[in-house]
Amino acid sequence: MIDLLEQSPFDLASERRVVIIADWLPPDFGAVGQYMQMRARALAEQGHDVTLIGLSSGEGSTRQEKRGNGSLSEIRLSTRPVPRHSFLARLFWTAATNLRLVAAGFRALRAADGILFTGSPPLLIHLLAPLKPLWRGRLVYRITDFHPECLIAARDRPSSALGLLLGLTNFWRRRIGGFEVLGQDQRKRLLETGVSEERIALVRDGSPVSFGKDVVAEPLPADLKGSCVLLYSGNFGVAHDVATVAEGYRLHHRTGTGRVRLWLSATGAGADELVARFTEQGLPFHKSPPVPLERLAGLLLAPDAHLVTLKDAFVGFVMPSKIYACIASGKPVLFVGSAASDVDLLARAAEPDAYWRVGSGDAAGFAAALEQLADRRSEPRR
Repeated sequence: MIDLLEQSPFDLASERRVVIIADWLPPDFGAVGQYMQMRARALAEQGHDVTLIGLSSGEGSTRQEKRGNGSLSEIRLSTRPVPRHSFLARLFWTAATNLRLVAAGFRALRAADGILFTGSPPLLIHLLAPLKPLWRGRLVYRITDFHPECLIAARDRPSSALGLLLGLTNFWRRRIGGFEVLGQDQRKRLLETGVSEERIALVRDGSPVSFGKDVVAEPLPADLKGSCVLLYSGNFGVAHDVATVAEGYRLHHRTGTGRVRLWLSATGAGADELVARFTEQGLPFHKSPPVPLERLAGLLLAPDAHLVTLKDAFVGFVMPSKIYACIASGKPVLFVGSAASDVDLLARAAEPDAYWRVGSGDAAGFAAALEQLADRRSEPRR
């Protein structure tokens, strides 16, 4: 049995005032912001007074509302997009953004009984943990992605500077009041850093959307109709496996039946690389931008199956949260990644007869899984 918790609420008796810090809030695209907004609303409904601080690509704003027995204040900071052209530019953006988030919520942080911050924006721990004497409330770190471990995993060779940053990060981690992890694989990674188990709670995200009878599937793009459609939705970045998908998809279309069409409703460097490879090789696919949250359920009902990927080096450092909505949609899942990831744990437990896992680097296995997926689609409906 999988230990699945929708949320780990703060104690209403002793932690009524809660501050949550995240990155991009809806309608901006970003899974962390979506989940933290849901979390903030749920806590307010339960009777907490919640302040949610995040980023916006539009104008900055402050909004307050009563929700259930509590209240919710949202502080949105107008922020330019993350610069992708250089590591140094991203580092400066991260430092400046973290300072702005803490400054904007300083008064609320000082008064809070509990503070929940995430791994996005990264390295916020290096600001909040040293200032811990200023906060009266318990400091809880919800590790969405591990930083700087993700930076280290993305490199081909070791970096002494990142090694020093990791040592400092682990120093501050051991001084945080509590942690929330997204999976058992993350729990294992955190224990390896020296954090005691009693300070770690497993709090899974769950699906950000529901699939009621009133949800209608998005129409398929014209060039996908009649094919077996495999959808990748969301961010396809450095943690995701491009090579296996690209080569396996090529094999499927060059030496296999070519019945499956890949639909990329995605952003990120990985999505751009797949588009470049498929275009150069003349392979059929469809690329579209991610949809707003209110259309996500319909999008996830549209394809025949969902694709989830994760490089082995990122297992336990990244948890693809999209897996929850993919499972909830009732559609089959094809996962490219390690059995050590909680993606495999969740998908295999949910629907073992409609789930395929292919190891990273196994392009032939990916091509074979596509054939099996197409065979499944062509089977008579019962």
